[in-house]
Amino acid sequence: MDPVIIVGAGPVGLTLALALARQDVPSVVLDENPGKDEPRLARTVVLGEDTAALVERLTGVPLDAIGVRWAGWRSMRRKQVMRDITFDDADPAPLHVAQHVLTGALRAALAEERLVKIAVDHRLDAVEQEPSGVTAHTRGPSGTWWRGSYLVGCDGPRSTVRKLQDVRFPGRTAVERHAVAALRGELPWDGHALLHRMPPWRTSGPSAGEVTARPLPDGVWRLDWLLPPGKDLVTPDLLVSRVRETLAGWHGGSTPAYELLDTGVHTVHHRLARRWRVGRVFLAGDAAHLLGAFGTQGLEEGLRDADNLAWKLAAAWHHGGHAALLDSYQTERRAAVSARLRAADQVLPLLRGGGGIRAYVPGAARGHDALLTDGHLGRGPLGDPGTYADSPLAPGPLEGEVPVDTAPGAPVADVRVTAEDGSFVQLRDRLGRGALLVVLIAPGTGVWERKHWMSAGLMPRLATAVTALPHPTELLVAESYPGAAPHTVLLVRPDGRLVTALSGVRPADLYAAAEAAVGGAAERAETEAGARSAAG
Repeated sequence: MDPVIIVGAGPVGLTLALALARQDVPSVVLDENPGKDEPRLARTVVLGEDTAALVERLTGVPLDAIGVRWAGWRSMRRKQVMRDITFDDADPAPLHVAQHVLTGALRAALAEERLVKIAVDHRLDAVEQEPSGVTAHTRGPSGTWWRGSYLVGCDGPRSTVRKLQDVRFPGRTAVERHAVAALRGELPWDGHALLHRMPPWRTSGPSAGEVTARPLPDGVWRLDWLLPPGKDLVTPDLLVSRVRETLAGWHGGSTPAYELLDTGVHTVHHRLARRWRVGRVFLAGDAAHLLGAFGTQGLEEGLRDADNLAWKLAAAWHHGGHAALLDSYQTERRAAVSARLRAADQVLPLLRGGGGIRAYVPGAARGHDALLTDGHLGRGPLGDPGTYADSPLAPGPLEGEVPVDTAPGAPVADVRVTAEDGSFVQLRDRLGRGALLVVLIAPGTGVWERKHWMSAGLMPRLATAVTALPHPTELLVAESYPGAAPHTVLLVRPDGRLVTALSGVRPADLYAAAEAAVGGAAERAETEAGARSAAG
């Protein structure tokens, strides 16, 4: 079968190529550039627990070696500390990494991957679809035609793929604008990220109502100043003045020694493509959505797009069909991103609407701080990865379903599990292989040899039920899981989203949930509806 064509060699396209390769699906990545990424320390990304784990699993690179996990988070208003958070195992820190370093790690992993071909200096200019596949044409020194099974546009905000498919991309322009600087130096908050609102010192040029400092490796910091609405020119001299004034303000009036490494201006747009699937063509990352106000991270959502789409394309590539499963990509991912954009639109007047009476309402400042912290730390409606609770892949009511601390459709907790070969691994290490995961919560099994617990208690019956499921499935055992009673059975999708939790071994419920999770129930319902329509 023909490979999947991926247009765009940014982090999202490269992640998708790696995720497909891990599921034995070949791909061709069309890169319009020469295949090298310009080092830009003023262009960084903050990854939450789920997306950092995804990249680490795909690249095999410990991300702590190329990025920084913040020791804590501090927010201030004028001279007052509003919030001071210290991260620990129960509250993991975000990971901050330069985007070119992240892309480099992905490229290095792809260099060892035989199933992926990266074609540099190939700019897409035509796409043709047929029932059996997709044909793409590129121009450049070696412009040619490419044949693929599917095509995914990961080609950024000005996506050629989106334009060729005539997909609208409505939204808001210039929601926020930031002056950005990367510098090497010492700040008073060693290892802590900082959000400082309404700093008390005077600034050169347009006033900066908000400044953020986030650490990177090797003593480097990224500083962002929120600029007022408009198109005021940010000159190099103005930015240097802003750096010096800010550092002096944080160091008691004296500017410490520092080395300015990179600068820029970052403009945030909020847009959402009307459609994310047109036949065999899909959109992902910035080609499908733009967000980023209030410290939120658009690239994170692009990585979640790749994780969601990869296992569904792999199922269709290996087994054919799966129309409902492929349709669910747009339904799930567009709803999740739309919820974050809607939340941002709702708080925009509150947080950026100026002074007025709102500024004097008791508790208003702390409420604003909580919202901004959510965005920066990947929490709450502004930053949370969201759930797929309303997905067409969600099973209907199940008699044996029980609640656990993870909601259906949300990312699972990363607990230690015992694999079928008896080895101890983390649950997230078993994701992304195309298989469903069935996890039995069985306290005490961690001290037994596999040959004992595989033949004891519920295991024989559960193992038999797993072999009957309509999709490849791996059986795992965990000592515990947050909120789960002993003998609870979890069903987890290949992208780490919880399908359901069942009280004990219930073969009928487990089968129904697994069938729904891979689109079988939705496809059958569509077929039956079509038959009734034809008969009526």
